[in-house]
Amino acid sequence: MQQPHDLPAPAHGARIPLPAPRRLPERHSVRGQVHGELRAALLAGELPPGSVHSAPALAARYGVSATPVREAMQLLAQEGAVEVLPNRGFRVVPHTPADLAQIAEVRMLVEIPVVLALARTLPAARWAQLHPLADAAEAAARAGDRAGYAEADRAFHRALLRHHGNARLLGVADDLHRRAQWPCPGPRPALTAHAAHHAELLTALAEGTDPEPLLRAHLAACP
Repeated sequence: MQQPHDLPAPAHGARIPLPAPRRLPERHSVRGQVHGELRAALLAGELPPGSVHSAPALAARYGVSATPVREAMQLLAQEGAVEVLPNRGFRVVPHTPADLAQIAEVRMLVEIPVVLALARTLPAARWAQLHPLADAAEAAARAGDRAGYAEADRAFHRALLRHHGNARLLGVADDLHRRAQWPCPGPRPALTAHAAHHAELLTALAEGTDPEPLLRAHLAACP
């Protein structure tokens, strides 16, 4: 009798049959929804820096079980938004202006050389494709939607850097961008002023003028 390990190997390039699909647990989609809601609450200041929250209390707030809340908070811990307090819950990490200045410095080291390289190679028409994203960010800023603006701003930068074609760089830049958006004491730039940078940057890139001063100012003042 032929044993499984004696079966002939599939021919080169042949399709290997996949196992039957299984239904994924719905808690993963709930986790994603809770993660989005918690992130928006953090950005809006509803969960202020230094405050401590238990998973059951947050679960009651959103009408879900504690498990997806714990999973969502673990993701936020990886993003530097909260820290785990054993047997207590999660504490919202206080950030300082110095923290954000350091993040901005690293973002400049990552993003500015990429954008300058792209400015020398991409045609003006490619930059025009990013105007809808700039418009979406401006709309969120006018509405005073801080969480919505944070997502729109990140979407613009992802689309901008995606032209470089380096997925690892894109992941690093996106993680830094998330960390730059967490609230901290002190004044933050107005959303509308920050949003205006997007269209100005696209104009500079399309016209062939130096985008570095504007991009540097934009990264230094993340709202």
